[in-house]
Amino acid sequence: MSAPKGEGKKVLLRNSRARHDYFIEDTIEAGLVLVGSEVKSLRDGKASLGEAYAKVEAGEAFLFDMQVSEWAFANRFNHAPRRPRKLLLHKAEIKKLDEATSLKGYTLLALEVYLLHGKIKVLIGLGKGKKQFDKREDQKEKDAKLDMKRAMGR
Repeated sequence: MSAPKGEGKKVLLRNSRARHDYFIEDTIEAGLVLVGSEVKSLRDGKASLGEAYAKVEAGEAFLFDMQVSEWAFANRFNHAPRRPRKLLLHKAEIKKLDEATSLKGYTLLALEVYLLHGKIKVLIGLGKGKKQFDKREDQKEKDAKLDMKRAMGR
């Protein structure tokens, strides 16, 4: 038997490069202010989080550079594909994010967009950029774990 409509979490988009390029120190869930054609495009998976980042401006949080393709059936009521989208957060959360990003080297990244109980949410991560040697160390650890798993399988 399937779950009732609107139950559970369904990941619509994931930023695969974010965890590779950044140390993610903290995450926060936020709602998104969207128009109808954006919701339809997101449900169809016609979007990209590759370059998406969040920023606090004038006491409000916004998500920039998230590509949401136009929905084919929205004709003249369509949305702009790369428009800034407002994030729905509490004032205390916005203040916390603003203080964290004022520190040198920290940025807010969109990690994933998902459907939760019928509402579209975005997972924002507070990240600090990795250096090249950090990325190599992570790859070595991943390869070592994979080798151990293969050896245990034999």
